[in-house]
Amino acid sequence: MKALMQDTMPAAASHPARVLTVVQLIPALHSGGAERSALEIARALVAAGHRSVVVSAGGRLVDRLLAEGSEHVTLDIGRKSLGTLTRVGAVRRVLKSLDADIVHARSRMPAWIGRLAIRGMERKPHFITTVHGLNSPGRYSAVMLRGERVIAVSQTVRAYVLGHYRWLEPARVRVIPRGIDPEAFPYGHRPDDAWQKAFFAEFPQLDGAPLLTLPGRGTRLKGHHDAIELLADLRDRGVAARLLLLGVLEPGREAYAEELRELVRSRGLQAEVVMTPPRDDIRDIYAISALVLQLSNKPEAFGRTVVEALSLCRPVLGYAHGGVGELLAELYPAGRVPLGDREKLVERAAELLRVAPPIPMLQSYRLADMQQATLELYEEVAGADPH
Repeated sequence: MKALMQDTMPAAASHPARVLTVVQLIPALHSGGAERSALEIARALVAAGHRSVVVSAGGRLVDRLLAEGSEHVTLDIGRKSLGTLTRVGAVRRVLKSLDADIVHARSRMPAWIGRLAIRGMERKPHFITTVHGLNSPGRYSAVMLRGERVIAVSQTVRAYVLGHYRWLEPARVRVIPRGIDPEAFPYGHRPDDAWQKAFFAEFPQLDGAPLLTLPGRGTRLKGHHDAIELLADLRDRGVAARLLLLGVLEPGREAYAEELRELVRSRGLQAEVVMTPPRDDIRDIYAISALVLQLSNKPEAFGRTVVEALSLCRPVLGYAHGGVGELLAELYPAGRVPLGDREKLVERAAELLRVAPPIPMLQSYRLADMQQATLELYEEVAGADPH
């Protein structure tokens, strides 16, 4: 077990009436929405004076977790294999040694491990789960609905799990949307001249026309093909634009990247499309984008990129389904188009590039709201336990 308490850890606003030990279970800490949420809640726990521990196989985010005052236990509890069940005893020993008050599982295999570990304990920690995705319904996924409280990251997720698991009591499901930090995505932000000069020096083909940005990892579910076809359709209508497929280049996804390059070549768009690996300057890229695209052909559970872009006052164009459709309906209805409707997509893109409706300053889906609601849920559950 590793622990590191830094002098720079966030200071608690006030000492809590009861210090809780909260253990989050997650497969690894490399990247992704569930991983980011785990760090955000860990940070909030430390700031509130509680003890925060994460159990995972490790990853590049562990250093940040430790620097922000949490602890980390390295155990591979995420591999989808019967062999992973051999970790049940190790997790039980960890929970006993920590005298854990709450175990919060964020993925299916860690949830199975955590639930089985708790079964064998005399003093059982409270068990909470967060459903981060629209998992295929079935017995394996059902473990995510076995928490004393089940956090759904959107109304879309809540409706999905209640629709597929009729035995699930609605009162146990609490919607706590993921949130973003408005200070990290400030309204009206514009990157400085030095950044813009360096960016367009690196990608000169993106200069000189409105930029469309589709952020998303290298999987066909994210709608990269639709984005390329959209650019071709805009060109055919005489609308000049450029396209950035941000984050599509990933190790192990080379064949998919080549498939996209072939589509770009077949449409004669080599001079208008750029593909990149994930980047850390996503805020500045959004800020110079005329449109941020969210074209996933499979419903998303939430759609954080929608909120990030709108927080910066940048228009978003996306398919009206899943969490993305839910967010657009509430925050930016002008950006919604029916799933897979190519004609509507190009029409709406042309309209938004010509005159985009005003975007109000974000008043919801803030990180602090998500952190506060989650900590209140922890305290609510633990409040029923006199220990």
